Amino acid sequence: MPQRSFKHVGRDVPRVDGVDKVTGRARFTGDIVLPRMLEGRILRSPLPHARIRAIDTSKAEALGGVCAVVTARDLWGMDPFYNGRPVVAMDKVRYVGEPVAAVAAEDEHAAEAALALIEVEYEELPSALGMDAALAPGAPLIHDDAPGNVCAHERVEQGDVDQGFASSDRIFEARYTFPMVYHYSMEPHAAVAWYGADGIDLWSSAQHPFLVQQDIARIFGVTRSQVRLRVSYLGGGFGGKSYSKFEPLVVLLSRKAGRPVRLCLSVSEAMVTVRRHGATVNLRTGVKDDGTLVARQAEIHLDTGAFTENTRMVAQLAATRVLGPYRIPHLRSDVYSVHTNAGSAGSFRSVGAPQTMFACESQMDEIAADLGMDPVALRDRNLLKRGETLQPKLRPVDVDLQSSLRRLVAGARWRRRSGDGKAPLGMACGSTNAGGQLPVSVALVRLGADGHVSVMAGSTEMGQGVKTVFTQVVAEELALPRDRVQAVSVDTTVTPYDHSTGASRSTTVMGRAVQAAARDLKRQLRAVAAKAFGVTPGKVKLSEGRLVAGEQVMSFTDALACRFGAIAGEFVGRGTMGPEMVRWQTPVLWEVGMGVAELAIDRDTGAVSLVSYVSVADVGKAIHPLHCVGQEEGAAMMGIGHTFMEQMVHDDHQLLNPNLIDYRVPKFEDLPAEFHTLLVENRDGIGPYGSRGMGEGGIFSVAPATVSALARATGVRIRDLPLTPERVWRALRDEGEREGSAICPHTPPVP
Repeated sequence: MPQRSFKHVGRDVPRVDGVDKVTGRARFTGDIVLPRMLEGRILRSPLPHARIRAIDTSKAEALGGVCAVVTARDLWGMDPFYNGRPVVAMDKVRYVGEPVAAVAAEDEHAAEAALALIEVEYEELPSALGMDAALAPGAPLIHDDAPGNVCAHERVEQGDVDQGFASSDRIFEARYTFPMVYHYSMEPHAAVAWYGADGIDLWSSAQHPFLVQQDIARIFGVTRSQVRLRVSYLGGGFGGKSYSKFEPLVVLLSRKAGRPVRLCLSVSEAMVTVRRHGATVNLRTGVKDDGTLVARQAEIHLDTGAFTENTRMVAQLAATRVLGPYRIPHLRSDVYSVHTNAGSAGSFRSVGAPQTMFACESQMDEIAADLGMDPVALRDRNLLKRGETLQPKLRPVDVDLQSSLRRLVAGARWRRRSGDGKAPLGMACGSTNAGGQLPVSVALVRLGADGHVSVMAGSTEMGQGVKTVFTQVVAEELALPRDRVQAVSVDTTVTPYDHSTGASRSTTVMGRAVQAAARDLKRQLRAVAAKAFGVTPGKVKLSEGRLVAGEQVMSFTDALACRFGAIAGEFVGRGTMGPEMVRWQTPVLWEVGMGVAELAIDRDTGAVSLVSYVSVADVGKAIHPLHCVGQEEGAAMMGIGHTFMEQMVHDDHQLLNPNLIDYRVPKFEDLPAEFHTLLVENRDGIGPYGSRGMGEGGIFSVAPATVSALARATGVRIRDLPLTPERVWRALRDEGEREGSAICPHTPPVP
C-alpha cells in the first residue's frame, strides 16, 4: 500500500472528552437528575433455588415516601423475558441475588426501608452451584427445557480427528480451569427511565443502546421509535454492559409510579448481575516429532449461571478460539454451556478467549518442552499464514502472524534472555475472530452554517476513545482543524444505528461508516465548488476548511451560500457499512495478541510477580497510537487480574467476596517494572487507513505466558487459575509428586 502523510491520523491528539472527565464535568448516567425523579431499589433473593409461594407488599406500599412496588403481578401486557431471563422473578428464583421485587420512592432511604417490609414466602428447592454439581447424575434441573442443565452445545469439526491422533507421534492431554471473574467497571450499572404518555425515555450505561431499545420496545409492546435511549459516557464496560441488564425493570417501575425513576446498582449487585464464564477445558493435541500439529480435540464446559444471556455466542467463539492461531488439519471442539444456580455470565473482553487460550497456549509450551523445542520455533512452524483458514466456517486469516511473532521475539529479546531454557520467561501467541457477528453501522456527518462539523454515530464512548478517533477520521477526510469537528453522544432518536459497541468493531466497522460519510460530504462540497469555479470536481482540493482550485478559493460556509442562496441549511454526508464489507463472511477481522512474561518467584511463600511484560498488537494502522497502547496495556492489566488474584468465591451459594475489598483487582504495585507494548502497522486492516480492531488481544496471553514462565523456571506446571501464593506454594512443595502425575505424552495406539 502506498505511503501517505497524515495530518490528524496517527497522532496522539488530545482526547475530546479528556477535560470534562478530569474536571468532573462529564455526566454519567448516575449523575442525571430529572424533575420529580424517584429512587429505585431491588429486593433480591436470599436463596439459590426456590419456588415463590407468596409476596406481600402491603407494608412497603403503605410506607411514607414509597410511590411504587413492582413484582411479577405487574408484568401485565408485556412480553416479560429478555436474554433468557424475566424482568422480575416470576414463579421461581434461580440464584442468590435474583430480583424478586423493586421499589421506587422519594429517596434512597425510603426505598431501602421499603425493601425490608416486603414479605416473601419461599419453598426452597435443591440447588447446584458449580458445573460438577449441575452435571452430576440426578442434579436438580434449573430450567425444565435444559436437560442435564446443558443449555447450549457448539461443535467445530474439520478432517478426521481419530485418524489424526492415530497418525500422531505423540499425544498430549490435560485439563485446565478458569475461574468466574467480575468486570469491575469503575462505574457500576445505572439507568434512568421515564414512561410517559408519548413514549419511553431512557438513559442507561449501555454498550449496545440500539439493542436495549429493541428489547424495551418488544417487552412493553411499543414501536422502537417510541423508545428513546441516551448514553453520554460509560465509566468502563468491557462487555459487562452489553445487551439489556436491568433496564426493563426500571422502565416497569416508572410505568407503575407514573414518574421518572433512577436505579444505580452497587458493586455487590453488579457482581451478581453479570460476570465472565468460569470454564473447564479438557484439551488433547497430537503432534509429529518435529513439532507439526496434526490433531486437536477439546471438550469445554462453561458455567453460564442461571440464565442464558448470550451464552450461545460465547460457546461458538470458545469452540473456535481454543484452536489457537495454528494450522491443524484434524480437529474437533465441543463446548457445553451449563446452567448453575449462580448469577448469569455474559460478554467479557475477548469473549471466550482467555479461558480457552490459557489451555491452548499452556499446552503448546508443554509440547515444546517435551519435544526439546524452543517455544518460538514450535509456534512459528504451525502459525497460519495469511489467506489460510483456521476452520471451515470462517473467513481466511487476514493478518500476518509471522511478522507479529518476529516483532515479539525481537522486542522481548527472547533469544538472549531465555538463556539455558530455565529462565523464568514464558510466551503466548493468539489471534481471535473478532468484529462481532453483525457488522452493521450507519453514520452521518453534518456541516452546519457556522462551518463546524458534527459526527453522528451510535457507538458508545466508554473510555476507549472512540469519539476522539471519529473526529480524527473526519478532520483528516475534510482537511479541517480538529477543533471544528464534534462527536455527538448516542441518542437513538438522533444518532444513526450501530449494532453494538464491542468486539473491537468501533474503529473498524463504525469508523469505516464515519469515513464514508465524510467522503460523501466531501463529494457534495466538491460538486458545489466545481460548478462555481467552472472546473471538474476532481480539480477541487480541500484545505483548512476551504475548497481550492488553482487560484480560486471558497470556504465551506461560502459553499453553503452557493447551494442555498444564503449561509443557511446544511450539508449531510451519509455512510453505511454492512456484511458486504466482508463478503457476508465472518469474522469481520482477525485480532492478534502476543506476549512475553518474565517473573520473580519467591519459593518460600509462593508469591509470584511480573518483572516485565512485552506485548505485541497488530493494529493495521494506529489512528491514535497512545490510545492503542492504553488499550493494550489495559487489557494486559485485566489479564494480570485473572492470572494472579481475581476469582469470585462462593460458599453455600453465597458470594464471599462481593465488594472491592475482598475481591482483589490489580493495583499499580502489581504492574511489571517493565511494561512495553509494540504496535505492528502493516496497513492491512479493513478499517479506515488500513486499521484493524484491537483492545482485546492484550488480555489472553498474560496467563499462559506467566504459567509457562513458572514451569520453565521451576518445573511445576499449574493448570488452574489464579496463581495465588498458596496455590503456587503447594505446587512447589509437591513438585515431585505433581511431576509424576503431570501431562503424559504417550505413543498412540496402532489403528
